[in-house]
Amino acid sequence: MKIGLTANPRKPVAMSLARRAVELIDGRAEVVVADESAGIAPDVPHKPIEDLDPDVLIAIGGDGTFLYTLRRSDAPLLPINAGTVGVLAEVEASRPNEFEGAIERLLKGFYFLEERMKLAALVGNTPVPDATNDFVLHSAQVGKMGLFEIAFDGHVAGHIRADGLILASPTGSTAYSLSSLGPIVDPGLDAIVLTSIAPFRVEARAIVIEPLRTVRLRPVVPGRGALVIADGQDEYPLPLDSALMVYRSPRRATLVRFGTRFFQRLRGKRILPWTENGSEGGTSVAGLPPHP
Repeated sequence: MKIGLTANPRKPVAMSLARRAVELIDGRAEVVVADESAGIAPDVPHKPIEDLDPDVLIAIGGDGTFLYTLRRSDAPLLPINAGTVGVLAEVEASRPNEFEGAIERLLKGFYFLEERMKLAALVGNTPVPDATNDFVLHSAQVGKMGLFEIAFDGHVAGHIRADGLILASPTGSTAYSLSSLGPIVDPGLDAIVLTSIAPFRVEARAIVIEPLRTVRLRPVVPGRGALVIADGQDEYPLPLDSALMVYRSPRRATLVRFGTRFFQRLRGKRILPWTENGSEGGTSVAGLPPHP
């Protein structure tokens, strides 16, 4: 078995855990480390993430680390949270026994794979790497609204004045789209969520789109620039008088899981739109004590 390893070099706890992972795996599987994390173990072979070609890739950090890795590798990913929220994470770095148990289960093959939809895009006429969370089209001028044309399958549906628009996958529905009042979509579904950012019309609502549709977003004002952002990380200037085209990718994000489910992983992260302890404002429901 060949295991790839990457960790956020700006998080000391992530690098420390990565070194511990190398110790736990040593002699039981081949280990190769991503160039960005070569400081984990200088004596272990390292390559760019794109060239690791592992059976499983362990990523230690936060959601940004996981998204960065998923944009560069199609290998099954075991996400270990050493960040703040870690919506995608399967393992929490703050629980050492859970971390070591996860490495052991990985080595023994006691895991299953969860596939999630990715988004593909053309920025103008240029294809860009897939996004696991979202593509955002934003006015290039900070503090100024843009006017955007929205089309489905080549047919114009309408126009909206806003700071920008988000096209999110179900995985990305708990990220930037959620902060813009978009819906939470179970990642077991395939769908595209279209959410506006600070729309001029208060009644503007997000919509959920059938995944086989192609969505085209085009700035309407001639000569005014726009910017495309993928997964909150990679930026692409949109050529003048062109459009962003987004559709379901034929490729999938593959995550290593041990049994926890989507709504379990969201517990305690203040994302779900309800209280989690059976009470609201400190008052228990029907006189029952809050559920621990």
